[in-house]
Amino acid sequence: MMSTDDAKQPLLKKPGTCPNLNEKFDIQRRRLLRCGSAPAEIISPELNENESQPGLSEDSEVRFKQILMFLAAYLGAGTVCFFLIMNQIEGVKTNGILDAIYFSVVTMTTVGYGDLVPHTTLAKLLACIYVFTGMAMVGLILGKAADYLVEKQEIVLVRAMYKMEKAGSDEVLKVVETHKVKYKLLTATIILLVLITVGTLFLAVVENLQFIDAFYCVCSTITTLGYGDQSFSTGIGRLFAAFWILSSTICLAQFFLYLTELYTEKRQKSIIKWVLTRQLTLSDLESADLDHDKSVSAAEFVVYKLKEMGKISGEDVSLLVERFRILDADQSGTLTAADINLTQSSRK
Repeated sequence: MMSTDDAKQPLLKKPGTCPNLNEKFDIQRRRLLRCGSAPAEIISPELNENESQPGLSEDSEVRFKQILMFLAAYLGAGTVCFFLIMNQIEGVKTNGILDAIYFSVVTMTTVGYGDLVPHTTLAKLLACIYVFTGMAMVGLILGKAADYLVEKQEIVLVRAMYKMEKAGSDEVLKVVETHKVKYKLLTATIILLVLITVGTLFLAVVENLQFIDAFYCVCSTITTLGYGDQSFSTGIGRLFAAFWILSSTICLAQFFLYLTELYTEKRQKSIIKWVLTRQLTLSDLESADLDHDKSVSAAEFVVYKLKEMGKISGEDVSLLVERFRILDADQSGTLTAADINLTQSSRK
């Protein structure tokens, strides 16, 4: 049961209890407390470059290194296996090891040009196993690594904007908090355009393709379409492709992920704006009155509006209310130290 005394309890910290951001900008290091998905801190232009990047915890860096090691081991195992059975793979070949690396990357990213094709039972089974594990790895593991890299470059972008703009520090921080997803999308877009440009130029210069054919090959590659009429056929081209295909296909996936996230965020903001501005009705008051005492407390109002915004569901509320009733040992409608002691003693 919810008591009307809930309205007297502060649901949120008062503005005065929050850290004063202006005080934090009186020193060279300027930090931003994490809010939602915003970076944990932003380093001022005067900060030494060799200090740790803001917003990227040591745990994230350790996980990123672990992912790179796992990727290296995975590609290494695939390279060894396909190198040993390279005579069972048909197609245009250059160098045994380079072809094995190239075939491993093309298989795990599902590009599948068709310039190298397994033609024995063993080679086909190995390719099937490798492509399934590769898809899982790209989707579940490498996506996190790409997100880490994009966030790292995003911080560089924000710092560059901070140097160029004459806006105050508080204004820059506010923009970072408000448009976090947009910055991620912008960063991913820039990286993707760079990869497309580099890939097109490389195919045109090294693989001697016409510009339109080079661009066509790049697009069919990063979308994993891989028709196979244009591909990397030289040794140095396949060495380049081993790194470029992996990074470009994952970057495109992250681009669409951030695009979807930005759309979802904008839609959520429009719903929140509508919920906060629309007029309340008597039926709203009846729905918000969880304890049916003919009045709506602050807590009940907040819960009702959160449900309307889609932040929580009725099932979530029911579970929490049930948990509250269990903890409220004396059935007073409030939780006290006596309730906690009674609950703990009953478990012994």
